[in-house]
Amino acid sequence: MTPWQRLHTRRLINPEFKAKVALVALREDKTLAELCQQFELHPTQITEWKKQLLSSAAGVFGASSKGQEPVDLVPLHTKIGQQALEIDFLERALTKAGLLSAGK
Repeated sequence: MTPWQRLHTRRLINPEFKAKVALVALREDKTLAELCQQFELHPTQITEWKKQLLSSAAGVFGASSKGQEPVDLVPLHTKIGQQALEIDFLERALTKAGLLSAGK
């Protein structure tokens, strides 16, 4: 490893830090140059993170339906119909046996 490589190792930045920088950049309280100095980043990097945040922000509020499979309602409707028949049958049987009043 050369001395230059030891001094210039690549920095690993976690997503929380990227989000924090992008949000500060969106507020526009400080200039891009001030943000670069504060976070020790290149202006292009801050601009890129800001663009990524803006492009994916709609997904936070459910605009994106990726990963959700459509629900098959046929079995659910079948089950509801079956339960309705069972309730009607039991209601009639209990009424005949005198255990349930006719007026409910």
